[in-house]
Amino acid sequence: MPYTVDFDTVSTAGLESSPVAAALAGLRANEARYFKNKYDHVFTVEAADDAKATIDWVHKILQEERAIVISSRPLQATSFEVENIRIAYVFYESGLSINVMYTLEDAKKRAVGFKLSEGMEVPEELASFKFARQKSKLAGTIRGSYFVIKNEY
Repeated sequence: MPYTVDFDTVSTAGLESSPVAAALAGLRANEARYFKNKYDHVFTVEAADDAKATIDWVHKILQEERAIVISSRPLQATSFEVENIRIAYVFYESGLSINVMYTLEDAKKRAVGFKLSEGMEVPEELASFKFARQKSKLAGTIRGSYFVIKNEY
């Protein structure tokens, strides 16, 4: 059953098994606020079991582009389209959030983003990336990185 993410009242619903559940919930709420403000899109997520196609698509891109296999268990995911951009998010038990922004017309503007919740270590499979820090009222300190997608998916 889809869950609408509320960025006014942050909830750990669906993320309770994460050791950094509160920070991950803040990160998820931060993303929800961004999409509401920028695109007037209501950010909803589904349990990983109900979002298998989205998770498989994200994992295929990671595997084929950079041979990355995420060791943490996915908890929730979402996929939607705004302004001709296909967007997917997967939220993992470790506190990791991965997003894919895949423009449907301009192949030069496609990327995979990684965000680490406050309190989590950099996962071994992402150790080669440099992470920049940003402050968020909802999520504390978020560390983020990305890479550009080269192929078609």
